[in-house]
Amino acid sequence: MTKPRAVVLLSGGLDSATCLLLARQEGLDVLALSFDYGQRHAVEIDRARALASRYGSLEHRVVRLDFPGKGASALTDASIPVPAHGTSADAIPATYVPARNTLFLAHALAWAEVSGASDIFIGANALDYSGYPDCRPEFIEAFERMANLATKAAVEDRTAFRIRAPLLAMSKAEIVARAASLGLDFSLTSSCYEPGSSGEPCGVCDSCFLREKGFREAGLADPLRAKS
Repeated sequence: MTKPRAVVLLSGGLDSATCLLLARQEGLDVLALSFDYGQRHAVEIDRARALASRYGSLEHRVVRLDFPGKGASALTDASIPVPAHGTSADAIPATYVPARNTLFLAHALAWAEVSGASDIFIGANALDYSGYPDCRPEFIEAFERMANLATKAAVEDRTAFRIRAPLLAMSKAEIVARAASLGLDFSLTSSCYEPGSSGEPCGVCDSCFLREKGFREAGLADPLRAKS
């Protein structure tokens, strides 16, 4: 008998890697899905490949998305500086990418429906995060409702789709501790928005700040910081 499947959105970062291991812990066959959307931190795609291989994903796809337009985000337009932690004047920072999680989940939903997976994992977090509107619980709940209205498998009562965001209410320290208990090799992950040419973290962006805070509060050493 084949095992149940889950599509896991795998960016190559700490949170998505933890979701991959949580899905595996539940006995699910993982279909890992990553995206190349022109992000300046493209090293995360290589990390996603390494994670999918290391932890036995049934399949790993990297999908190319040609979005958004120039000037939309500091993560996709090199002319916009990535703000250092605490320097952004906006409630939603310049690193927000328009509709990113909506597009990612839509692709994951299509793959899930075709592959027979009912669960889709996303590493969204609403506590220690950078203020992105598509990381809020309201968004996750709304997308799940939409998924069960918009798909043939759900309308025909063959599948009830679940958008799983197991890290949603966890602090970064709790995520680090959970990942460690699952045996995650942290050196395979990348969290930085503006890494160096060899993938070393910048140490000053929001994502680096949150990662450092998480490891410090969890009482663990980050191997990436030891290398930088």
